[in-house]
Amino acid sequence: MLRLSLALALCLLGTAARADDAPADQLRARFAAAQARQVDRLLDQPIYLQSTEAGNQVQGDVHALIDARFAQVRDNLVRAEHWCGVLILHLNVQYCRASGPPGQEVLDVGLGRKFDEPLGDLHWLHFSYKVAHADETYLQVVLNAPQGPLGTHDYRLVFEATPSADGHTVVHLGFGYGHGLAAKLAMQAYLATLGRDKVGFSSSNGSSSDGQAQRVGGLRGVNERNTMRYYLAIEAYLAVLALPPAQRQAQSLQHWFSATERYPRQLHEVDRPAYLGTKQRQLKRQESEPVPKP
Repeated sequence: MLRLSLALALCLLGTAARADDAPADQLRARFAAAQARQVDRLLDQPIYLQSTEAGNQVQGDVHALIDARFAQVRDNLVRAEHWCGVLILHLNVQYCRASGPPGQEVLDVGLGRKFDEPLGDLHWLHFSYKVAHADETYLQVVLNAPQGPLGTHDYRLVFEATPSADGHTVVHLGFGYGHGLAAKLAMQAYLATLGRDKVGFSSSNGSSSDGQAQRVGGLRGVNERNTMRYYLAIEAYLAVLALPPAQRQAQSLQHWFSATERYPRQLHEVDRPAYLGTKQRQLKRQESEPVPKP
């Protein structure tokens, strides 16, 4: 009875934390609330995904428990250049470079399709990079890009981490952006053709003819897939840190692909050899070619 009452209380509180609680306490409480709900859990993993679409804004949030020490997470993800090692794992990120003095770093990120494209043909996001908080119990990193392709805007990626009671790390990744009419029309055209069978993770009302729960589609479904791809990139980057440095990059690619294949309906796009070959070429280009001038 006590356990049930606690779960209900966490759900009713929403964030399950007072505004004056420490950020680390708020993060652990939000994760506990997600555990209590269970409906957002993905497969048998301690990963909980929620998303919203309101007006011209979409937002995805993953809360999860990572099998890594907090100090390891903080020390690696507090550095801007390490985030390029994370972001490049995403299927559609073809280039990432960090630049600027400490405290004023920028991440130039080139987005494209699932095959190689010239740098000049990519869609570019220029993220400002900020470590909003970093101490012994809490890390928050914020990436903001005011403008994106096709009239999209206000891109925001937020990463939080704090130690869990069992020595692992509770994390949160939030990813969202705003869109205008041009982006909405382009996405509708995509979803009516190449993306017509694409779905997200959250259940929508009703069920399909085979009795399975229907999944959200549209812009919300697109953002859920991207949020999960970015989260799995963080997980993959951290999973290989125990390896010798020369082996980490190749193994992080393998890890990311294997992780996405746990969710083939949502995330499968190419086979493993195609992904690995494309990423190896993109990584070489990222090291040798500068960000193209506007």
